[in-house]
Amino acid sequence: MTEARTTGTQRPKRAYQGRPLPRRSEDVDDQGLAFDITTILDRRRVLGMLGLGAAGLGLAACGDGDTTSSTSSSSTTGSSALTEIPDETAGPYPGDGSNGANVLTVSGVVRSDIRSSFATSTTTAEGIPMTLTLNITDMVEDAPMEGAAVYIWHCNRDGEYSLYSSGIENENYLRGVQVADTNGDVTFTSVFPACYSGRWPHVHFEVYPDVASISDATQAVSTSQLALPQDVCDTVYATTGYEQSAPNLAAVTLASDNVFSDDSASTQLATVTGDTTTGYNVSLKVGVDTSTTPTAGSAPSGGGAPGGSGGAPGGPPPSGAPGGTPPTGMPTMPTDRPASA
Repeated sequence: MTEARTTGTQRPKRAYQGRPLPRRSEDVDDQGLAFDITTILDRRRVLGMLGLGAAGLGLAACGDGDTTSSTSSSSTTGSSALTEIPDETAGPYPGDGSNGANVLTVSGVVRSDIRSSFATSTTTAEGIPMTLTLNITDMVEDAPMEGAAVYIWHCNRDGEYSLYSSGIENENYLRGVQVADTNGDVTFTSVFPACYSGRWPHVHFEVYPDVASISDATQAVSTSQLALPQDVCDTVYATTGYEQSAPNLAAVTLASDNVFSDDSASTQLATVTGDTTTGYNVSLKVGVDTSTTPTAGSAPSGGGAPGGSGGAPGGPPPSGAPGGTPPTGMPTMPTDRPASA
């Protein structure tokens, strides 16, 4: 089964190499003589410092032509190309107000250690430690997305989601927000998630322009998922407490997963180091094209928690969240966000 991904409606690019475009509706090559001269002079200054001279300038100009002909799904950031992270479904357990509970309105949600619940509970999720770092780049500005607020959430060691699964409706652990630093980095301390029936092991995240925007899920500029490598999952799922994840992982592949199947998570597969004793460091570079309108992809229904019937873990979402009930007029789950975690 494959997920229908969309990259959203194109908006005109706003800048090139950090400079505003005078003709935002036109290509970079059609910005006028003054803009072209400034570009050439900028290159000449850089190449002069490198000692490349006029010959190097000619080669650089040719190379730049190749760069500007790239599609909107990729951008040259610094010395390497970065591809826009695909839009993905937030699933039925986001806890962002789009489907019942809204943890993003609860005081204390901005935190780096998400292992324990906060507000009305202090229960701590068990599992092998995991430090997760996402590096967020604004592909339009060609710069780290400093100040962006990133909300992550994932299932626990048993494949259950706080706020939704049976018995942990009043918990909000394994959910939290961090604000990107000057390098565009956000870092969370968590536990390694399970593999439940029908889904490859993953972590959900939403990127917001700033922390003031997090209370409204429609303000997210990117919604996606991170995939965990199989070799690390095999090692983790052989340890005590993760036993039910091993057969679930054996029944799914990146090529068959209903979210990652179209490209086997080519831009979403995390880099992982560490071991089961000291814990794991998980990292992923995330390119966000802020010139497009995000449209979260859809996925077929199915994929429940271990031991379940294949539906939503623990049944329908509860009416409230720890620390208070959702605001009145809470929207119901949109039809383009199907029951796929």
